[in-house]
Amino acid sequence: MNFDVVVIGGGPAGYVAAIKSAQLGKSVACIEKNIDKTGKQKYGGTCLNVGCIPSKALLDSSQRYYDTVKHLSGHGIDVKSVSLDLAKMMDRKDGVVTKLTSGILGLFKVNNVTPIEGTATLLANKAVLVKDSSGKETKIQAENVILASGSQPIEIPIAPWSENITDSTGALEFLTVPKKLGVIGAGVIGLELGSVWARLGSQVTVLEALDDFLSMADRQIAKDVNKEFAKQGLDIRLGSKVTSAKDNGKKVIVNYSTSNGEDSLEFDKLIVAVGRRPYSESLLSPDAGIEIDEKGFVIVNEVCETSQAGVYAVGDLVRGPMLAHKGSEEGIVVAERIAGKKAQLNYELIPSVIYTHPEVAWVGKNEQDATSAGLEIKTGVFPFAASGRALASDESVGFVKIVADKKTDTILGVHAFGPAAAEIVQQGAIAMEFGSSAEDLGLTVFSHPTVSEALHEAALAVNNEAIHIPNRKK
Repeated sequence: MNFDVVVIGGGPAGYVAAIKSAQLGKSVACIEKNIDKTGKQKYGGTCLNVGCIPSKALLDSSQRYYDTVKHLSGHGIDVKSVSLDLAKMMDRKDGVVTKLTSGILGLFKVNNVTPIEGTATLLANKAVLVKDSSGKETKIQAENVILASGSQPIEIPIAPWSENITDSTGALEFLTVPKKLGVIGAGVIGLELGSVWARLGSQVTVLEALDDFLSMADRQIAKDVNKEFAKQGLDIRLGSKVTSAKDNGKKVIVNYSTSNGEDSLEFDKLIVAVGRRPYSESLLSPDAGIEIDEKGFVIVNEVCETSQAGVYAVGDLVRGPMLAHKGSEEGIVVAERIAGKKAQLNYELIPSVIYTHPEVAWVGKNEQDATSAGLEIKTGVFPFAASGRALASDESVGFVKIVADKKTDTILGVHAFGPAAAEIVQQGAIAMEFGSSAEDLGLTVFSHPTVSEALHEAALAVNNEAIHIPNRKK
């Protein structure tokens, strides 16, 4: 078989690259090894199957349960005998996943993408060897190859997987709510999963080796987020380095060290959420000529091309944040460049989101990064406590912060902690993509009442012109 473009991997980076390439007139095949219990291919990668989508489904369901138990009475709604049907909640999550993953095959059919089941290995001269689940091998020849095999959770020797020690995938499949749940790692995955089970009744302890909480976020926001999560029942212990975790079949005994010495905790379940690594095993034959760094990432240039002409790599397999939207956009860039277009991706404006409640999101530079880079900055902050819509919705925790260049007023970063933070930051990203100044946003009409008005007021606050909070002294 011969194709203009062969994509290895059917996750957000791979399937999007395949569809875009087909839309641009190329003959395309997308190879995916994952199959379900019926033998049907499972496209969508980590994101749709065991990552973004199922975790957000559980985050939504668990928040509804938590609100019913904790907050509805404040709205004059008295609900008696609230009970949790975890099995039904999991069924709903699985249904959402099935609907989305099956939709990809439908998109392939409409766009004339050929789906191929099997494990793929790139050979020399852009040949691809595919071995299906029955062991049958097929060789495919491509004019262009896009590597999009994704990533997998990192397993650490001190806490090997077992019945009660699990990765993020296993944490989405618990059959009962653990009474005591431990989480190693206070990053995005650890916080989201810890939030799910805390809302459902688990006593959650998060052990983080670093002394700083959410070091990638703006310090002002990270401080408030930490306080809010503590109120929600997440026991986040910074500077706590796990030295061992042993599963005795019933409990998990975790030993860890702090500046005060050694300590230990006992959990019913332990989630290891210390990050992910690129899935590059068996992806490349020695004669393929593709360079990989010491961490397993495929080395590419600024437009995702490898050292071999016509071979590209995208998504979690390459440098940059491991985010589905980053991978998808890289897939589109590569597809367009293969078709002769001059597409590029602005890596400075890739939004990041933590889908806890409230949400945490940011795009561009935070205050500490801008200062470290030697930039003169000014900032504007607006609290949701002063937002009419946020108060009316009982969602008034957090704030929006804008970082701008002191001389030019150009927006350098937008950060939010609170209701619809991801959507607000996305508005900021659009503005920044067009080189907006804080004044530009301040002159824009925002509908009232909306939580997005917090972005408008933060932009005004940059230049001491906010209406609904006292202005700072000049």
